[in-house]
Amino acid sequence: MPHRMRRREFLVGGSRAALSVSLLPLVACSQDDQRSAELEQSAPWEILIADLETQIPQLMEEAIVPGLSIAVIKDGTLLWRRGFGIKDSESNEPVDSGTIFEAGSVSKPVFAYAVMKLCEKGVIGLDTPLTEYISERFLVDTVVPEGKGLVEVEGDPRLKLITARHVLSHSSGFQNWRSEKEPLKIHFTPGEEYLYSGEGYSYLQSVVTHLTGQPIEPYMTENLFVPFGMTSSSYVWNDTFEKHAARPHDPEGEPLAKRKGTATAAARYASAGGLRGTPTDLAKLIIEVIDPKESDAFRLKKDSLEEMLRPQVKVPQEESDPYSSSWALGWQIIHAETGNVITHGGYNEGFVTRVVASVEGKYGYVIMTNGDNGGEVLQKLILGDTTLNRLVAAG
Repeated sequence: MPHRMRRREFLVGGSRAALSVSLLPLVACSQDDQRSAELEQSAPWEILIADLETQIPQLMEEAIVPGLSIAVIKDGTLLWRRGFGIKDSESNEPVDSGTIFEAGSVSKPVFAYAVMKLCEKGVIGLDTPLTEYISERFLVDTVVPEGKGLVEVEGDPRLKLITARHVLSHSSGFQNWRSEKEPLKIHFTPGEEYLYSGEGYSYLQSVVTHLTGQPIEPYMTENLFVPFGMTSSSYVWNDTFEKHAARPHDPEGEPLAKRKGTATAAARYASAGGLRGTPTDLAKLIIEVIDPKESDAFRLKKDSLEEMLRPQVKVPQEESDPYSSSWALGWQIIHAETGNVITHGGYNEGFVTRVVASVEGKYGYVIMTNGDNGGEVLQKLILGDTTLNRLVAAG
């Protein structure tokens, strides 16, 4: 079996997953999986897409990935989408454009968009300490005063420095997730360094639900999913998921139990990794980021979008990375000579996702898989002189 891509490499090492795309303008046109779009230049597009339609199943078979779905954006428009493989290795139901996958950490830029809109509305300040909005302390210490039982007291005073900006840019100082071996703590003064953190997003989500008076599921449904036409997106299991959700699979391609998200789980993990949806749904959000419609009650103003995509904190650069990267607010930014590219990866057990887009080029794509080895397929599709890159670069 091929060597499996490690989770941290895929989530945090996003620069290598986007570098080759950052060098190429997307001037491509293609077709959706129903063959409804007209090809601008029939022969080149037909050849490239036919090659992809042959190549992708081969890569999936080699990596032992049961299903994959892809959506490609050009000039701010969804141009091609296609499902490959199967949703469930037991039922052998095919993946189609309506198949729903777990997005993993790609949940974060979706939540970040909603937070930026709350900032626009004055509900929350991007640079206001989160402790000013909620009395419950996210970080406490447990002590045993003399002659008394366990008592919780206010913990690290640096908690009072953490803002929405710090959380969205992964500079809050919190580690990714707490555990018995590694209790939650602040590892540096907020804003000074980069440290990827799901805990930070969970903290900010608790503040948002307090300020809006709504659980995360109905709030995001009313204020983002419905307005943007993300009709398959949700955090809580529903009838649509029952019919259309892909099943996760382990590295050997064996099916795992479907995780039927509850409102309780969403209250803790929704913003950091609890989103389910389709590549088409995520593409609709990306389009609002890279080629936005006029701002309204749900869509961001130009200055808010610019602030969301402005680099906030540098990511330590590995020797093997030819380009540097930063975190903006919800997005990783790859700094290339031809312009910046935004990206985010996601991993939940049995699911791997990658999003790549260019604001300047108004292009992007979303790839979602239902196998633990999905990162291997995405690497081969994205890195180097691949058919996908020739497709997006073709004029």
